[in-house]
Amino acid sequence: MGRGKIEIKRIENANSRQVTFSKRRAGLLKKAQELAILCDAEVAVIIFSNTGKLFEFSSSGMKRTLSRYNKCLDFSEVAVAEYKTEKQDSKEVDGLKDEIAKLQMKQLRLLGKDLNGLSLKELQLLEQDLNEGLLLVKEKKEKLLMEQLEQSRVQEQRAMLENETLRRQVEELRGFFPPTECSVPAYLEYYPLGRKNSLMNHSSATPDVASDGAVEKGDSDTTLHLGLPSNLYHKRKAPERETNSNDSRSQLGVL
Repeated sequence: MGRGKIEIKRIENANSRQVTFSKRRAGLLKKAQELAILCDAEVAVIIFSNTGKLFEFSSSGMKRTLSRYNKCLDFSEVAVAEYKTEKQDSKEVDGLKDEIAKLQMKQLRLLGKDLNGLSLKELQLLEQDLNEGLLLVKEKKEKLLMEQLEQSRVQEQRAMLENETLRRQVEELRGFFPPTECSVPAYLEYYPLGRKNSLMNHSSATPDVASDGAVEKGDSDTTLHLGLPSNLYHKRKAPERETNSNDSRSQLGVL
């Protein structure tokens, strides 16, 4: 005959409870050892009796098994947290993708594209938005133009003030240097005084020039003004005097 089905509940009799605990504890530890050997598994069993006594079994060492258990527990918690974070991020990404798609569609409609499917009211709202945007653009443009014009005016005033300051400085400098009344002859600007004296001395030392009288004096002055050497002048005048003497002799012969 088979065993009868035992109801699983707390045994009220202390002696019976102790006997059942000892039998089942030994069977549990035996089954754990068999499981570890047969299946090459890492098994650990920890049992505390109602009196607080400890019974344990570990196929690979209790500390090692507990350390591995803690690592797996931490990893599972981290994995759960990462899964929740990824799920939340996925929702946010999906929401952002939808928002980007809506913005792209709105941009195309503002450019006058992809207007199919819009009702008359939607088209009127789109036109109103475009007009408002155009007014804002015009206002910004006018503001920038006015700012540039104001900057140009400021620069112009600054330049005028600088010019006025420079003019006053020039007038002040002119006040320190009074204008000269005497004027220098034009020919002295080209021939120094020493050159003029040397030419005069040379002309007075030449006998031909002294013997010729007023004509030679005038010629020497002309030579002086022209800046020509006196010996060159006399060489050029010698043939002229010979020609004049020959002419006078021919006239006397005719007479």
